[in-house]
Amino acid sequence: MAIMEMPKSGAEPAAAEEPRDSAKLRQILEGARQVFLADGFDGASMNDIARVAGVSKGTLYVYFASKETLFEALIRDEKKQQAERMCNYDIEGDVGTVLRTVGRNLMRCMTRPESIAHLRTVVAVAPKFPNIGRAFFEAGPQYGAQRLAAYLEREIAAGTLDIANSAQAARHFVLLCQGDIFHELLFGVLDEASEAAIDRSVEAAVGVFLRAYGAKKAA
Repeated sequence: MAIMEMPKSGAEPAAAEEPRDSAKLRQILEGARQVFLADGFDGASMNDIARVAGVSKGTLYVYFASKETLFEALIRDEKKQQAERMCNYDIEGDVGTVLRTVGRNLMRCMTRPESIAHLRTVVAVAPKFPNIGRAFFEAGPQYGAQRLAAYLEREIAAGTLDIANSAQAARHFVLLCQGDIFHELLFGVLDEASEAAIDRSVEAAVGVFLRAYGAKKAA
């Protein structure tokens, strides 16, 4: 990530020679995560983020020129970590087994309170800061769908799936897994999703997906 220019005004100057390092960046992102989750985007301030992260305001501005660029970096970082945990398709078993495992991992991540809170924040600020909405989409839904589509392509080649458009099918699977649970959480109808509810939603999704896209055996 390139060093951002300092804001023209309103920012505490930082020493130009201060080096950037991954440990300090991780420290800042963790502090930002806590503040954004607690106060939301509008309520968070660079002063609060610097204080919680344990760095000076000048150091914070060496890494990020604004609250917007910091929030965007946080989104991309969190989505990258989630993808590393979820997008593993080296699972033994048939396509149904793999999809069940992937679906459960996906739904457990998407239904976490902090994931719902982040999504609400992104939706609220995206009209004003479209780069934030774009970062969330590219690092989250788009990346996950691309990885799933790549897996589906392998199964198509193996003859276990019959899919004309793997990217579209990947999006279908994610939407099927969400079922009612995800939107009920997003709009505050539910406080949390139980493991049993997630299992039922994913099981139904896999059943519909395989009926729609399973290879048709010759008569």
